[in-house]
Amino acid sequence: MKYSNLVRSLTASLFLLPALFIASPANAQLEVWEDYDISDAVWSVTMVKLDPGTLDIYLEGLKSTWVAGNEMAKSLGHLEDYAIYANQAVGAGAFDLMLVIKFPDSAAMAPSRERYNEFMEAWGRENMDASNATVLELYNEIREIQGEYTIREITLK
Repeated sequence: MKYSNLVRSLTASLFLLPALFIASPANAQLEVWEDYDISDAVWSVTMVKLDPGTLDIYLEGLKSTWVAGNEMAKSLGHLEDYAIYANQAVGAGAFDLMLVIKFPDSAAMAPSRERYNEFMEAWGRENMDASNATVLELYNEIREIQGEYTIREITLK
């Protein structure tokens, strides 16, 4: 009787063993630069949750602050691009918008007195003060920042 249980266990193991190898991604040995590339470009992603009914108000504010500032930074070569994405599968607690800025590389995201001074000269103190007032008086009343992320693209070969 014990012998037959042992035979059944071994037989079952022999059938399961190949399945474990097929289903096991831990055996993968991909190598960066050989099997996939990591972009030099870096994206800054901010997830925003809005109070109900405030999307149009928030977008109007973004147009004169975030978008205008990013347009200026883009024209100065400080960033490559930017975009606003709306979450179409909104659920309880989910973000409503993603604010995305694409930088050419990590160095472009790092603090830089030169870029700051160049931006402030082009943007002006008046625009900066107006943007700060909008953030304090409007944005902080209707939004919650749910997360900020720095990401890179991975391209499999």
